[in-house]
Amino acid sequence: MSWTVSTLPQSTVLVSSEEGDWSTGICDCCQDKKQCCFAFWCGPCFACRTTREFGQCLCLPLLDALGCVHPIAMSIRVSLRQRYGIRGSLCSDCLCSTFCLPCVWCQMATEMEKRKLPTVLSDIISRR
Repeated sequence: MSWTVSTLPQSTVLVSSEEGDWSTGICDCCQDKKQCCFAFWCGPCFACRTTREFGQCLCLPLLDALGCVHPIAMSIRVSLRQRYGIRGSLCSDCLCSTFCLPCVWCQMATEMEKRKLPTVLSDIISRR
């Protein structure tokens, strides 16, 4: 598996050139109880925080409240899949985002956390 380093304004991420699977399943959101409760009881706040960590506008997920289909959650999920080379389809992203919104946000937040690059000392020294 080959990896490309991509530096975004707010973070550094690994971008895979090969496809893999999500590191957690859509129903594995209860593994992190604190995150699960936050996403379930305060979904908009959790979605806004996750979107900001992804490098997008903080208030973007608030547009999802306008209808039963959640285009922002779905587009962030598609973008996340493309960034990390995760297998899937637009159809599955649409279904998950429509019927399991808190689980989708938990899965995306967990994926971003697990795929972050560790800070390297040489990076800190070279920036001075």
